[in-house]
Amino acid sequence: MRIAFVHQNMPGQFGRLARALAADPANEVVFVTRRGDAAIEGVRSVAYAPHRGPAEGVHHYLRTVEDAVLHGQAVVRAFEGLARTGFTPDLIIAHPAWGEAMFLKDVFPTVPLACYAELYATPGDETLDVRLHRRVQNAPQLISLEACDIAWSPTRWQRASFPAAIRDKIEVVFDGVNLAEVRPDPQAHFSLPSGRVLSAGDPVVTYVARGLEAQRGFPQFARALPQLLARRPDAQVVIAGEDRCFYSPPPNEGQTWREAMAAEVGFDPERVHFAGWLGRGDYLSLLQVSAVHAYLTAPFTLSWSFFDAMAAGCLVVGSQTPPVLEVLEPGVNGLGVALDDPAALAAALAQALEHPDAPALRAAARATIAAGYDAQSCVARQIEILRRVAG
Repeated sequence: MRIAFVHQNMPGQFGRLARALAADPANEVVFVTRRGDAAIEGVRSVAYAPHRGPAEGVHHYLRTVEDAVLHGQAVVRAFEGLARTGFTPDLIIAHPAWGEAMFLKDVFPTVPLACYAELYATPGDETLDVRLHRRVQNAPQLISLEACDIAWSPTRWQRASFPAAIRDKIEVVFDGVNLAEVRPDPQAHFSLPSGRVLSAGDPVVTYVARGLEAQRGFPQFARALPQLLARRPDAQVVIAGEDRCFYSPPPNEGQTWREAMAAEVGFDPERVHFAGWLGRGDYLSLLQVSAVHAYLTAPFTLSWSFFDAMAAGCLVVGSQTPPVLEVLEPGVNGLGVALDDPAALAAALAQALEHPDAPALRAAARATIAAGYDAQSCVARQIEILRRVAG
Protein backbone atom coordinates (compact mmCIF):
# COMPACT_ATOMS: atom_id res chain seq x y z
CA MET A 1 0.00 0.00 0.00
CA ARG A 2 1.18 3.54 -0.78
CA ILE A 3 0.69 5.65 2.33
CA ALA A 4 1.21 9.42 2.61
CA PHE A 5 1.48 11.33 5.87
CA VAL A 6 0.99 15.10 6.00
CA HIS A 7 2.18 17.16 8.97
CA GLN A 8 4.06 20.45 8.79
CA ASN A 9 6.30 19.48 11.72
CA MET A 10 7.33 15.91 10.80
CA PRO A 11 6.74 13.54 12.53
CA GLY A 12 4.42 15.36 14.93
CA GLN A 13 2.01 12.85 16.43
CA PHE A 14 2.68 10.32 13.66
CA GLY A 15 6.22 9.15 14.49
CA ARG A 16 5.43 5.73 15.91
CA LEU A 17 2.65 5.07 13.41
CA ALA A 18 4.85 6.01 10.44
CA ARG A 19 7.66 3.74 11.66
CA ALA A 20 5.27 0.84 12.16
CA LEU A 21 3.77 1.19 8.68
CA ALA A 22 7.18 1.67 7.06
CA ALA A 23 8.43 -1.52 8.73
CA ASP A 24 5.96 -3.53 6.62
CA PRO A 25 7.70 -4.28 3.29
CA ALA A 26 4.31 -4.25 1.59
CA ASN A 27 4.03 -0.51 2.24
CA GLU A 28 5.64 2.50 0.59
CA VAL A 29 5.49 5.44 2.98
CA VAL A 30 5.96 9.12 2.12
CA PHE A 31 5.85 12.07 4.53
CA VAL A 32 4.88 15.51 3.20
CA THR A 33 6.11 18.22 5.58
CA ARG A 34 7.49 21.73 5.87
CA ARG A 35 10.57 20.38 7.63
CA GLY A 36 13.59 19.67 5.49
CA ASP A 37 15.69 18.14 8.26
CA ALA A 38 13.42 15.36 9.57
CA ALA A 39 14.00 11.71 8.78
CA ILE A 40 12.36 8.37 9.64
CA GLU A 41 13.94 5.10 8.56
CA GLY A 42 12.11 3.66 5.60
CA VAL A 43 10.09 6.84 4.99
CA ARG A 44 10.68 9.24 2.11
CA SER A 45 10.19 12.86 3.17
CA VAL A 46 8.99 15.52 0.75
CA ALA A 47 9.33 19.13 1.86
CA TYR A 48 6.86 21.82 0.80
CA ALA A 49 6.60 25.54 1.46
CA PRO A 50 3.76 28.02 0.88
CA HIS A 51 4.71 30.45 -1.86
CA ARG A 52 3.89 33.46 0.37
CA GLY A 53 2.38 34.41 3.70
CA PRO A 54 -1.01 36.02 4.35
CA ALA A 55 -1.46 39.32 2.53
CA GLU A 56 -1.00 42.60 4.33
CA GLY A 57 -4.28 44.28 5.17
CA VAL A 58 -6.38 41.13 5.25
CA HIS A 59 -8.97 41.09 8.03
CA HIS A 60 -7.27 39.72 11.13
CA TYR A 61 -9.94 37.02 11.51
CA LEU A 62 -8.93 35.74 8.09
CA ARG A 63 -5.14 35.69 8.43
CA THR A 64 -5.23 32.16 9.85
CA VAL A 65 -7.66 31.06 7.15
CA GLU A 66 -5.59 32.53 4.32
CA ASP A 67 -2.48 30.94 5.81
CA ALA A 68 -4.33 27.59 5.85
CA VAL A 69 -5.34 27.99 2.20
CA LEU A 70 -1.72 28.68 1.28
CA HIS A 71 -0.60 25.58 3.16
CA GLY A 72 -3.28 23.51 1.47
CA GLN A 73 -2.23 24.71 -1.97
CA ALA A 74 1.42 23.98 -1.24
CA VAL A 75 0.56 20.43 -0.17
CA VAL A 76 -1.39 19.92 -3.40
CA ARG A 77 1.69 21.02 -5.36
CA ALA A 78 3.81 18.56 -3.36
CA PHE A 79 1.47 15.72 -4.30
CA GLU A 80 1.55 16.81 -7.93
CA GLY A 81 5.34 16.50 -7.74
CA LEU A 82 4.99 13.03 -6.21
CA ALA A 83 2.66 12.02 -9.04
CA ARG A 84 5.35 12.91 -11.55
CA THR A 85 7.62 10.39 -9.78
CA GLY A 86 4.95 7.71 -10.04
CA PHE A 87 3.61 7.92 -6.48
CA THR A 88 -0.17 8.12 -6.05
CA PRO A 89 -1.39 7.39 -2.49
CA ASP A 90 -3.76 4.60 -1.52
CA LEU A 91 -4.22 6.19 1.91
CA ILE A 92 -3.53 9.67 3.33
CA ILE A 93 -3.07 10.47 7.03
CA ALA A 94 -3.02 14.17 7.90
CA HIS A 95 -3.19 16.70 10.73
CA PRO A 96 -5.84 19.24 9.67
CA ALA A 97 -4.96 22.15 11.96
CA TRP A 98 -2.85 24.17 9.50
CA GLY A 99 -4.94 23.66 6.37
CA GLU A 100 -2.69 20.99 4.88
CA ALA A 101 -5.62 18.59 4.43
CA MET A 102 -8.15 21.11 3.09
CA PHE A 103 -7.92 20.16 -0.60
CA LEU A 104 -6.75 16.55 -0.49
CA LYS A 105 -10.20 15.13 -1.23
CA ASP A 106 -10.50 17.45 -4.22
CA VAL A 107 -7.30 16.01 -5.66
CA PHE A 108 -7.89 12.41 -4.52
CA PRO A 109 -11.68 11.98 -4.18
CA THR A 110 -11.51 8.17 -3.92
CA VAL A 111 -8.46 7.91 -1.67
CA PRO A 112 -9.32 7.34 2.02
CA LEU A 113 -8.31 10.30 4.20
CA ALA A 114 -7.74 9.89 7.95
CA CYS A 115 -7.25 12.98 10.11
CA TYR A 116 -5.83 13.59 13.57
CA ALA A 117 -8.50 15.59 15.40
CA GLU A 118 -6.40 17.28 18.06
CA LEU A 119 -8.60 20.09 19.37
CA TYR A 120 -11.46 22.34 18.29
CA ALA A 121 -11.17 25.90 19.55
CA THR A 122 -14.17 26.48 21.79
CA PRO A 123 -15.12 29.88 23.23
CA GLY A 124 -14.21 30.67 26.82
CA ASP A 125 -14.16 33.83 28.88
CA GLU A 126 -12.44 35.88 26.18
CA THR A 127 -13.70 39.13 24.70
CA LEU A 128 -16.33 38.98 21.97
CA ASP A 129 -13.68 39.82 19.37
CA VAL A 130 -11.57 36.82 20.41
CA ARG A 131 -14.61 34.51 20.39
CA LEU A 132 -15.52 35.60 16.87
CA HIS A 133 -11.92 35.11 15.75
CA ARG A 134 -11.86 31.59 17.23
CA ARG A 135 -14.97 30.63 15.29
CA VAL A 136 -13.34 31.65 12.02
CA GLN A 137 -10.08 29.94 12.98
CA ASN A 138 -11.92 26.62 13.10
CA ALA A 139 -12.90 26.83 9.42
CA PRO A 140 -9.85 24.96 7.98
CA GLN A 141 -10.32 22.09 10.44
CA LEU A 142 -14.04 21.90 9.71
CA ILE A 143 -13.42 21.76 5.96
CA SER A 144 -10.85 18.99 6.38
CA LEU A 145 -12.79 16.92 8.90
CA GLU A 146 -16.03 17.19 6.95
CA ALA A 147 -14.21 15.78 3.92
CA CYS A 148 -12.19 13.06 5.67
CA ASP A 149 -13.34 9.47 5.94
CA ILE A 150 -12.32 8.89 9.55
CA ALA A 151 -10.44 10.67 12.33
CA TRP A 152 -9.13 10.06 15.79
CA SER A 153 -8.49 12.13 18.92
CA PRO A 154 -6.04 11.20 21.66
CA THR A 155 -8.54 11.62 24.52
CA ARG A 156 -12.31 11.64 25.04
CA TRP A 157 -12.16 15.26 26.18
CA GLN A 158 -10.47 16.34 22.96
CA ARG A 159 -13.00 14.42 20.86
CA ALA A 160 -15.85 16.11 22.75
CA SER A 161 -14.49 19.55 21.81
CA PHE A 162 -15.55 18.98 18.18
CA PRO A 163 -19.09 19.73 16.91
CA ALA A 164 -21.56 16.86 17.23
CA ALA A 165 -22.11 16.91 13.46
CA ILE A 166 -18.61 15.48 12.85
CA ARG A 167 -17.98 13.75 16.18
CA ASP A 168 -19.35 10.41 14.96
CA LYS A 169 -16.41 9.94 12.61
CA ILE A 170 -13.85 10.63 15.37
CA GLU A 171 -12.54 7.71 17.42
CA VAL A 172 -10.39 7.92 20.56
CA VAL A 173 -6.83 6.59 20.46
CA PHE A 174 -3.88 8.08 22.31
CA ASP A 175 -0.46 8.60 20.66
CA GLY A 176 1.20 6.05 22.96
CA VAL A 177 4.02 5.93 25.53
CA ASN A 178 7.07 3.71 25.05
CA LEU A 179 7.07 1.91 28.40
CA ALA A 180 10.45 0.31 27.73
CA GLU A 181 11.97 3.80 27.46
CA VAL A 182 9.86 5.72 29.99
CA ARG A 183 10.13 3.80 33.25
CA PRO A 184 11.10 4.25 36.90
CA ASP A 185 14.82 4.17 37.68
CA PRO A 186 15.86 4.18 41.35
CA GLN A 187 19.44 4.90 40.24
CA ALA A 188 18.54 7.99 38.20
CA HIS A 189 20.44 11.26 38.55
CA PHE A 190 19.77 14.73 37.17
CA SER A 191 22.33 17.53 36.92
CA LEU A 192 21.13 21.04 37.61
CA PRO A 193 22.47 23.98 35.56
CA SER A 194 24.61 24.84 38.61
CA GLY A 195 26.27 21.43 38.47
CA ARG A 196 24.52 20.08 41.56
CA VAL A 197 23.30 16.52 41.08
CA LEU A 198 19.88 15.36 42.28
CA SER A 199 19.13 11.67 42.80
CA ALA A 200 16.05 9.51 42.95
CA GLY A 201 14.90 9.58 46.55
CA ASP A 202 15.71 13.26 47.08
CA PRO A 203 12.77 15.61 47.92
CA VAL A 204 12.53 16.93 44.38
CA VAL A 205 9.40 18.71 43.12
CA THR A 206 9.16 18.92 39.32
CA TYR A 207 7.16 20.95 36.82
CA VAL A 208 7.47 20.39 33.06
CA ALA A 209 5.78 22.23 30.19
CA ARG A 210 6.60 23.19 26.61
CA GLY A 211 6.37 26.81 27.70
CA LEU A 212 6.00 28.54 31.06
CA GLU A 213 2.54 30.02 30.64
CA ALA A 214 -0.92 30.37 32.14
CA GLN A 215 -2.54 27.70 29.96
CA ARG A 216 -0.29 25.15 31.69
CA GLY A 217 -0.72 26.56 35.19
CA PHE A 218 2.74 28.08 35.59
CA PRO A 219 1.61 31.20 37.51
CA GLN A 220 -0.45 29.04 39.87
CA PHE A 221 2.55 26.77 40.44
CA ALA A 222 4.84 29.76 41.04
CA ARG A 223 2.42 31.25 43.57
CA ALA A 224 2.44 27.98 45.51
CA LEU A 225 6.24 27.89 45.84
CA PRO A 226 6.77 30.27 48.80
CA GLN A 227 4.41 28.23 51.00
CA LEU A 228 5.77 24.92 49.73
CA LEU A 229 9.38 25.87 50.42
CA ALA A 230 8.45 27.18 53.88
CA ARG A 231 6.72 23.90 54.70
CA ARG A 232 9.55 21.79 53.31
CA PRO A 233 12.95 23.46 53.87
CA ASP A 234 14.64 20.42 52.29
CA ALA A 235 12.70 20.50 49.00
CA GLN A 236 14.31 21.33 45.67
CA VAL A 237 12.12 22.53 42.77
CA VAL A 238 13.08 21.94 39.13
CA ILE A 239 11.12 23.72 36.37
CA ALA A 240 11.65 22.60 32.78
CA GLY A 241 10.31 24.41 29.73
CA GLU A 242 10.92 27.39 27.49
CA ASP A 243 10.41 30.87 28.87
CA ARG A 244 7.74 31.75 26.33
CA CYS A 245 4.05 31.30 25.55
CA PHE A 246 2.81 28.79 22.98
CA TYR A 247 -0.90 28.45 23.74
CA SER A 248 -1.93 31.55 25.68
CA PRO A 249 -0.97 35.24 25.85
CA PRO A 250 1.85 36.65 27.99
CA PRO A 251 1.00 38.60 31.15
CA ASN A 252 1.99 41.89 29.51
CA GLU A 253 3.46 43.00 26.22
CA GLY A 254 7.15 42.13 26.14
CA GLN A 255 7.06 40.25 29.46
CA THR A 256 7.24 36.51 30.08
CA TRP A 257 5.38 34.69 32.84
CA ARG A 258 8.70 33.81 34.49
CA GLU A 259 9.54 37.50 34.70
CA ALA A 260 6.08 38.37 35.98
CA MET A 261 6.14 35.69 38.68
CA ALA A 262 9.71 36.53 39.70
CA ALA A 263 8.48 40.07 40.38
CA GLU A 264 5.41 38.81 42.23
CA VAL A 265 6.76 35.98 44.41
CA GLY A 266 10.51 35.79 43.79
CA PHE A 267 12.47 32.61 43.11
CA ASP A 268 15.16 31.43 45.52
CA PRO A 269 17.99 30.41 43.13
CA GLU A 270 19.33 27.97 45.75
CA ARG A 271 16.07 26.00 45.72
CA VAL A 272 14.15 26.85 42.53
CA HIS A 273 15.99 25.80 39.39
CA PHE A 274 15.01 26.65 35.82
CA ALA A 275 16.33 23.90 33.54
CA GLY A 276 15.03 25.34 30.26
CA TRP A 277 14.32 23.07 27.31
CA LEU A 278 15.70 19.58 27.97
CA GLY A 279 16.89 16.91 25.58
CA ARG A 280 15.09 13.59 25.74
CA GLY A 281 17.57 11.87 28.05
CA ASP A 282 17.74 14.70 30.58
CA TYR A 283 13.97 15.10 30.48
CA LEU A 284 13.43 11.44 31.37
CA SER A 285 16.08 11.60 34.09
CA LEU A 286 14.28 14.57 35.62
CA LEU A 287 11.02 12.61 35.79
CA GLN A 288 12.84 9.62 37.27
CA VAL A 289 14.34 11.67 40.13
CA SER A 290 11.04 13.43 40.84
CA ALA A 291 9.54 12.83 44.27
CA VAL A 292 6.41 14.80 43.35
CA HIS A 293 5.42 16.05 39.90
CA ALA A 294 2.97 18.94 39.45
CA TYR A 295 0.83 18.84 36.32
CA LEU A 296 -1.53 21.77 35.90
CA THR A 297 -3.57 22.75 32.90
CA ALA A 298 -6.64 24.78 32.09
CA PRO A 299 -9.06 22.72 30.01
CA PHE A 300 -6.66 21.96 27.17
CA THR A 301 -4.95 19.02 25.48
CA LEU A 302 -3.15 16.66 27.85
CA SER A 303 0.61 16.99 27.42
CA TRP A 304 2.84 14.07 26.52
CA SER A 305 4.75 14.99 29.70
CA PHE A 306 1.68 14.11 31.78
CA PHE A 307 1.60 10.58 30.39
CA ASP A 308 5.39 10.28 30.57
CA ALA A 309 5.36 11.33 34.23
CA MET A 310 2.84 8.63 35.10
CA ALA A 311 4.75 6.04 33.06
CA ALA A 312 7.96 7.01 34.87
CA GLY A 313 6.23 6.26 38.15
CA CYS A 314 5.92 9.85 39.33
CA LEU A 315 3.59 10.79 42.15
CA VAL A 316 1.53 13.27 40.16
CA VAL A 317 -0.37 16.13 41.77
CA GLY A 318 -2.71 17.19 38.98
CA SER A 319 -5.24 19.96 38.51
CA GLN A 320 -8.78 18.71 38.89
CA THR A 321 -9.75 19.87 35.42
CA PRO A 322 -11.70 17.64 32.99
CA PRO A 323 -8.82 16.62 30.70
CA VAL A 324 -6.64 15.57 33.65
CA LEU A 325 -9.41 13.72 35.46
CA GLU A 326 -9.97 11.56 32.38
CA VAL A 327 -6.74 9.75 33.32
CA LEU A 328 -5.83 10.81 36.85
CA GLU A 329 -7.94 9.35 39.67
CA PRO A 330 -7.15 11.29 42.85
CA GLY A 331 -6.28 8.91 45.64
CA VAL A 332 -5.88 5.99 43.22
CA ASN A 333 -3.04 6.82 40.79
CA GLY A 334 -2.14 10.33 41.93
CA LEU A 335 -3.45 13.32 43.83
CA GLY A 336 -5.76 16.13 42.74
CA VAL A 337 -5.98 19.82 43.58
CA ALA A 338 -7.94 22.83 42.34
CA LEU A 339 -6.17 24.68 39.55
CA ASP A 340 -6.61 28.19 40.97
CA ASP A 341 -5.79 27.55 44.64
CA PRO A 342 -2.03 28.04 45.19
CA ALA A 343 -2.37 27.48 48.96
CA ALA A 344 -4.05 24.13 48.40
CA LEU A 345 -1.44 23.25 45.79
CA ALA A 346 1.40 24.07 48.19
CA ALA A 347 -0.19 21.93 50.89
CA ALA A 348 -0.78 19.03 48.47
CA LEU A 349 2.81 19.11 47.17
CA ALA A 350 4.25 19.28 50.69
CA GLN A 351 2.06 16.43 51.90
CA ALA A 352 2.84 14.38 48.81
CA LEU A 353 6.55 14.43 49.69
CA GLU A 354 5.74 12.31 52.73
CA HIS A 355 2.52 10.63 51.57
CA PRO A 356 2.23 7.17 53.16
CA ASP A 357 0.72 5.69 50.00
CA ALA A 358 3.28 7.21 47.63
CA PRO A 359 4.72 3.85 46.42
CA ALA A 360 1.24 2.51 45.69
CA LEU A 361 0.18 5.68 43.89
CA ARG A 362 3.35 5.62 41.79
CA ALA A 363 2.81 1.97 40.84
CA ALA A 364 -0.84 2.65 40.01
CA ALA A 365 0.16 5.60 37.80
CA ARG A 366 2.42 3.40 35.69
CA ALA A 367 -0.20 0.64 35.62
CA THR A 368 -2.73 3.14 34.25
CA ILE A 369 -0.46 3.93 31.31
CA ALA A 370 0.33 0.25 30.73
CA ALA A 371 -3.38 -0.60 30.71
CA GLY A 372 -4.48 1.77 27.96
CA TYR A 373 -1.86 4.21 26.77
CA ASP A 374 1.23 2.17 25.90
CA ALA A 375 2.69 2.70 22.43
CA GLN A 376 2.29 -0.86 21.20
CA SER A 377 -1.44 -1.09 21.84
CA CYS A 378 -2.14 2.49 20.71
CA VAL A 379 -0.36 2.04 17.38
CA ALA A 380 -2.14 -1.30 16.86
CA ARG A 381 -5.49 0.44 17.38
CA GLN A 382 -4.53 3.24 14.97
CA ILE A 383 -3.55 0.68 12.32
CA GLU A 384 -6.83 -1.15 12.84
CA ILE A 385 -8.72 2.10 12.16
CA LEU A 386 -6.68 2.70 9.01
CA ARG A 387 -7.23 -0.86 7.76
CA ARG A 388 -10.93 -0.41 8.27
CA VAL A 389 -11.11 2.81 6.27
CA ALA A 390 -8.72 1.58 3.58
CA GLY A 391 -10.59 -1.66 3.10
